[in-house]
Amino acid sequence: MHRTHHCAQLTKAELGATVSLAGWVDSVRDHGGIIFIDLRDRQGVTQVKFDSGLRASASHLKDESVIGITGRVVARPGEMVNKHIPTGEIEIEATELVVHNVSETPPFPLTDAGGDKVNEDLRLTYRYLDLRRPKMRRNLQVRHRATKSVRDYFDAQAFIEVETPTLFKSTPEGAREYLVPSRIHPGQFYALSQSPQQFKQILMVAGVERYFQIARCFRDEDLRADRQMEFTQIDVEASFIDREGIYALFEGMLKKVWKDVLNHDLPTPFPRLAYQDAMDRYGVDKPDTRFGLELADFSALFKASGFKVFASTVAAGGAVKAFNAKGLADITQGEIGALEEVAKSLGAKGLAFIKVEGGEWKSPIVKFFTEAEKAELTRRLQLVDGDLVFFAAAPWERACAILGRVRLEAAQLLVKRGRLTIRADQWNFLWVVDFPLMSYDEERGGYAATHHPFTAPVPEDAALLDSNPKAVRGQHYDVVLNGMELGGGSIRIHQPALQKKVFEDVLKIPADVVESRFGYMLKAFTYGAPPHGGIAFGLDRMVALLCGTTSIRDVIAFPKTQKAQDLMAQSPTPVTARQLKELHIQTVVPTQ
Repeated sequence: MHRTHHCAQLTKAELGATVSLAGWVDSVRDHGGIIFIDLRDRQGVTQVKFDSGLRASASHLKDESVIGITGRVVARPGEMVNKHIPTGEIEIEATELVVHNVSETPPFPLTDAGGDKVNEDLRLTYRYLDLRRPKMRRNLQVRHRATKSVRDYFDAQAFIEVETPTLFKSTPEGAREYLVPSRIHPGQFYALSQSPQQFKQILMVAGVERYFQIARCFRDEDLRADRQMEFTQIDVEASFIDREGIYALFEGMLKKVWKDVLNHDLPTPFPRLAYQDAMDRYGVDKPDTRFGLELADFSALFKASGFKVFASTVAAGGAVKAFNAKGLADITQGEIGALEEVAKSLGAKGLAFIKVEGGEWKSPIVKFFTEAEKAELTRRLQLVDGDLVFFAAAPWERACAILGRVRLEAAQLLVKRGRLTIRADQWNFLWVVDFPLMSYDEERGGYAATHHPFTAPVPEDAALLDSNPKAVRGQHYDVVLNGMELGGGSIRIHQPALQKKVFEDVLKIPADVVESRFGYMLKAFTYGAPPHGGIAFGLDRMVALLCGTTSIRDVIAFPKTQKAQDLMAQSPTPVTARQLKELHIQTVVPTQ
């Protein structure tokens, strides 16, 4: 049946017109001789009235059945006007009805409120029903508008979209990969691309100069609310650009997306925060700056403390850090226990704290503090009655991480008590910069790239690669929004000699391994590689924030569960012996 209009289009301007609509039955109401149906398509809802000869047919319709109708647009009686929908002043007097499909009763309500109360596994099993809910339809529309905005922006900036291969080679220095066996080359494997990183650098060598792609990427890693095994990133690379150029370019992209999707004007430029400062103040390199509760370092204060746990930590080169969870002195024992488990999961032996109540400091460790130490804590943390101080004593990075996580948990406890407000529509963007180029891997006994091995060092630090790699800063930058890393990138190494030095001399990758994994890239660099840099933004995470949800599963049409399963299509599944034989593969199922 031809549709003349969609279900959110008709107004009093069409009164008297004969129209045709099609969609799903949203609800059926029998008003004693007249049947009213709310007819829904992806745009909205229109009320349809059935009487006389069509009443009997309409009375058998069930919610979610698919129908088409033809009829005349008439005005609703004054008391029946619905001011909450665009079509609320009219209804259709149906003259024809076509039933395309009769629906069974859905396993859960297809309203936002009803669906949100349903177990997520059930919603994912019936994802085709879940996507009919208004919220889920809006999420997909937001994703479409955001993606279109990105494409329009980069097109206006003279970038061209280039697709890169999904089947790549194994480069196991990153996250765990998905391997794809080759039938034509027995015993050999492709890897699903974790990122177009090497290809986009090759495109710079090829003279493309300005590349972007809405790229599908794959990583075999544990899933969580903001991580999927297959995900989408906005992948960008440009030649003859420095860090300042990157910052301006991508602030412009985000400003356009927020304006196009939310009609919100983002202030630019974004604040910048050095990695060291981010860790020292927030305990994490992706800080949520919508609230305070900042960390402070008290290592110097407790260097000679009578509290041996603190003093010995400082003597061993570690740090003593603390923050004031302001107003949380009424914390319960259960809540303290939960926070202690969080701290232990990050390597703490416990979680020291002090409550300030009734003018007294309450804690087993207070007896070890001098009056001078207590006065300094009071001054720097601005302690007053009702406050709660948490401590961490450990190697610097671990102490930061412990309190950084406790800070987030404490903030949520304060939110529940109505003492702290963290607004979802407050957009605190920032750049985190000056990351260390290398970190020392104790287990492996060598250096590892903190971003990836193609990141260029800050020029003034490059000379330290031979003597002190850990002191070298990388030209690496992350965009952070409200505690979530939205994107990350770097200026790349473009000189073959420096890239080979990083591989072989710093990362200690054997020369033959370098040749097998990256030989083609090093060879390409010898034919004139321009200075270049880029970034990759997580499209799923960005859309989730735009939609006001914490889970990227809500903005991906067909996501996997946290157990990496597609409950709707029932995958993964076993394959036949014939398929395995063609691929020259035998499977070994682990015993329980």
